[in-house]
Formats: sequence, structure tokens, C-alpha cells
Amino acid sequence: MTMESFDVAIIGGGSAGLAALEHLSNLGKQAILIEAGKKIGTKNVSGGILYSKKTATGKVHNVEDVFDNFLADAPLERKIIKYMLHAVSREKAFSLDLTLAHDYQTNFGYTVLLNKLLSWFAREASQSAEKLGGGIITGVHLRSIIWKDDSTIIIETDELEPFQVKAVIAADGVNSEVAQITGARSKFTPSDLYQGVKVVAKLPEGLLEERFGVSENEGAAHLFSGDITLNHIGGGFLYTNRDTISIGAVYHYDSLIEKPTEPNALVNALLSNPFVMELIKDEVPRIKEDYRDLSKDEELRIRFKSNKLIKSWNDLHHTYYSPSAVAELVAQGKYKSREEIKDKIDSLYNELVTKYNTEFETNYVELEYSAKLVPDGKRCRMKKPYFKNILFVGDAAGRGIFLGPRIEGLNVGIDDAVRAAEAVSKSIDQNNFQFDNIGERYTKSVDESPYTADMSRIDANYLKAVLDCTKKVPKNTLGFKYGSIVKLMSNSTFRNVSIGIANSIGYKRLLPVIESDKTYNQIPIEIAERNGKDLRKSYSIEIPTIAERIANLNYNDDSLSHIKVLNSQSDFMKKMVQLCPTKCYSIENERIMLQHEGCIECGTCARETEWRHPRGEKGIIYNYG
Repeated sequence: MTMESFDVAIIGGGSAGLAALEHLSNLGKQAILIEAGKKIGTKNVSGGILYSKKTATGKVHNVEDVFDNFLADAPLERKIIKYMLHAVSREKAFSLDLTLAHDYQTNFGYTVLLNKLLSWFAREASQSAEKLGGGIITGVHLRSIIWKDDSTIIIETDELEPFQVKAVIAADGVNSEVAQITGARSKFTPSDLYQGVKVVAKLPEGLLEERFGVSENEGAAHLFSGDITLNHIGGGFLYTNRDTISIGAVYHYDSLIEKPTEPNALVNALLSNPFVMELIKDEVPRIKEDYRDLSKDEELRIRFKSNKLIKSWNDLHHTYYSPSAVAELVAQGKYKSREEIKDKIDSLYNELVTKYNTEFETNYVELEYSAKLVPDGKRCRMKKPYFKNILFVGDAAGRGIFLGPRIEGLNVGIDDAVRAAEAVSKSIDQNNFQFDNIGERYTKSVDESPYTADMSRIDANYLKAVLDCTKKVPKNTLGFKYGSIVKLMSNSTFRNVSIGIANSIGYKRLLPVIESDKTYNQIPIEIAERNGKDLRKSYSIEIPTIAERIANLNYNDDSLSHIKVLNSQSDFMKKMVQLCPTKCYSIENERIMLQHEGCIECGTCARETEWRHPRGEKGIIYNYG
């Protein structure tokens, strides 16, 4: 029996993997992409903003370069036109407009939800790939990689017959199983990573635009530092989507290891801040019915009817604030005008209040809870992002940008993917799969990327843009030491000399000074206390418990655990009891016990476990991502 063959295998159906598939197909190469999720996008999480960059030197491969009709057709959320940083302390906040720094070397930055966006990427890429006999296969979990010879790799999975390829592009995330299987690199350590935890909240489109001061298709991004960090190195974020908001916390993993705190609590601290509360609030119906004196049949009838009315009210409530949704209902003939929709909303409201003892409260509507690990490219990027004829891209290669308020990952992975696709294509054209040929060609290309420069040195012009944005911060608030530094750095001559010295020293020696409790917590708190505006809460927020959040997630449960604890008594694993975002770990008789069914595959525990993704189609299924 002849084994099926392809030019290239791509492992992982995230933005980087799909960009690699599209570009390889455009280069005329036959590529197959395998993804463990039941559908593309169900395993992926991002904050997230997808950027397109313009640089003074060097070439960047942007998403619109890979997918021709991206700006016209892709399901984007909102284009970021405001980028704000808030120093907060209790009920005070001091705000800085960092839009100038955000716009530095940026064509655009759109908020995205990966379930929708990656599905679109997949449709575009699969059409290109299928013309050449390639394509996308979902629900497939990689089991092993075997070299038949220098130019032939055999891929074995849990679900398919083995097949062979000439090269592999590993786009399988920060806890890359390709890296683990091949030994291409060690597992990332807590010092290499950030842990991100996020919730998606619902908010009607019109209310969102009014609250954030944006127009249709425009959006805002807000970053937070100060007491909401609970004394960790990192901060919070809030990004506007079309009719939802992404709210999250991103903290350096080392900081969390030092002071273990439940990820659930970290995002709750942000949600409970009065500034955030006022931005996300909505009207929420709650039934207060007492069913004790009713028969079971009557209770079920009332529950069914009231829940149906609440769903109708919720749907129309959100439609009312969306001009496009209103226009669609009117065009369909379901309603004559927006006013008629409002009359129906009022009618449903009155029926729920008078007949079903419903109260309409002020709260927020949470849709989904998620978490992931994010690589800090300053610390953990692979200097040689290949192993034999396997090339690593994006998170799998430890490549991400965390530079103060600048956070980029999706665009970095796409740029890597194009470079990997071109290196593979060249080797196929030359029929040369010597490892030092394909790997070094890719490494050279990656080293030339402006993103690699950002991960290894301070950009003087970007620093100037940030400093220009911070001029309104009273220098006396920063204290003598930091106030003097900022004052000196505002001088262009001193700044250029200092940055030259700093870049010669290297990031790693500077990071303990730059990323400290002082800069992320103490100074923002002092700024907020001395100069911030008073905040007021207009309601008491009701946040779901972690149990409720887990119950609201979708899983295709697997009876077999994809995680094996290697040392059930290690200090690291004991900290997982607090650090696992869905509390999969507990302690019994001084030993760590795992309940894998609630796992959202973030990899927080991967350092000291035998960690794999679940079998094909199994595990977490995100609706938003």
C-alpha cells in the first residue's frame, strides 16, 4: 500500500498555521494542515488585537498581504482608534492617552474574536490548498514524527493513516507538541511566559459606542495598572468588539509563581473596578419566582414561557442598539420601524414584570471565560527556530512582543508563517532538504524581521512616542529617582546615548529594573492616589463563580486524560491548585490530584506534567476565543 504524500504538513490551525497554508498554496506547494479541534477556531484564544505594521527598515508580512480580501471580507470587530492607559487605586483613576504610541509604525489594529476570524481564514486557505491536492483536516491529533530520510518525514496521528511530507511547519502554540516530540527545545519556564485570563462580556452595539466615544466600526483599547494587579507584574486590558467586550488580565508567570493567586481572582479584580464596571454595565432580567406551591408540570410550563420571553427580550434589546440589525429586521418585514421594535421590547418587559415576577437589574452579561500562556519573546524566542526540516512559527517558537503597553502576537506569527512558507518553498524548488539549508534559510529570514529586532533591543523612536504620551504625569509623583530618569530621557541626546548603552547591555540585564513591583504597582498607585479622578459605582456587580464559569463552557469530554502529573508532591504542582484557571488540581493526603475534565488546555501546568492536547475533537470548544 502506497503512503499518501504531501509537500508540507502544518501542525496547528491558528492564525500562523492558516497563514502558512495560504502562502504555501499561493506559492504552488501542496500542503496539508491538521488541527486537533473539531472545527478551526474552537481551541484558540487571544486578547486580542491583530495588527498590520509599517516599518522604517525591513519587511513585515502583514495579514492583508497573505489574505487578499482581508479588509473587505474578514469578520473583524473594531478598528482601534483610542488606546488608553489607566493607573488605578481603589476608587481613583489617572488616565493617559497612549494612542500616539499605539499608532507608531501601525497601519491598523483590529480587535478580533478567533472563533470567527480563524473560520474565515480556514475557508480562504482551504480553497487555495484544495486546488493543489492539499487542505485542512480537523479533529486530528499528532502522535509522532519519524524521519525516513533527510527529505521524508512520516507523520502519525491518532485518527489518520500515516502520511509523508518533505517538511513540517510547527504552528501548534506555546506548548508545542512538535517541540516536545522531537526535543527541538525545552519546555518554557515561568520566567519565559505570561499567563492571560479573559472573559467576553455582551454589550449592545449602540451602548458600547456611546460609552467608549466611538463611531460604527471604531473601537477603543484600555490598559490598567495599579492595585488591580493584586501585587503582580502585569496588568489588565479591555478591548471593544462589535457587540461584546474582551476583558482580561495578563501577568508574568514568575510573579504568579512567587505569589500564587487564582486567575479567576485576577480578572475579577479588574471587573470589580468602578471604572470598568461603568463601561460594561447593562440591563439584566432575573426571575424571582417562588415555585414551592406549584406542581412540577406548572413549574416547567412557567419556566419555559418566562425563559422564552427573556430570550426574546434579550435579542430585541441588543438588536435595538444595532442599526444594521434593525435594518435587517425591517427589510425582512418582521417590524416596520425601530420604534415598533422598542414597543415590542416594552411589551415583553411589562409581561415579564407583571406575570413572571421578573426584576430588571443593572449588572454585566458574561459570555465566556478562557485562559492561555503567552511567550515573552524578549526571554524565550528560539534563536534557531528549527529542528532538521521542521520550522517553528509564532508562539511555538516563543515569539511574542511585550514592551510595556505594546502587546503583539498574532501579527508576529503571521510574519513568521510567511517566512517559513518561503523557506520551505525554496527548498522544494531546489530539491534540497539538508537541515542546515532549510533551517538556516528560515533562521536568517526571521533574524531579518523587524519583530526580532523589537524582541532584542529598545526602539528609540517608540520610546519617544511613549514618553510624549506621558508628559501630563506630574514628575513629583514619580519620586526623585524615576522622575529624574523620565526628565532626562525626554532629552533626545541623552535618550539616544542611554538607549545605545542599554542595547549594548542587552534586554535580559535590564528587565529586572524595567519590570518591577515599583513600575507596575507602586508608582501607578501613587499616581492614582495623588492625581486621579474619583470614581463612583452605580451598582453592585455580580460576578459568576469559577464553578459557574466552567459550567458555562462547552466541552467534548474525553474519558482519557491528556495530562499526566510527573511529581505529585512537587512545590510547582502544589501551586497549580491555585494557578490552574479552572481548578483542575486539588491536594489529597499531601499529593496533587488531577480532574482533567474541566481543563481548558492553557498549559499552565505543562512545566512539570506530561502535557498533550486531547485527542481529536475532544476537550474545550470555545465559542468566542
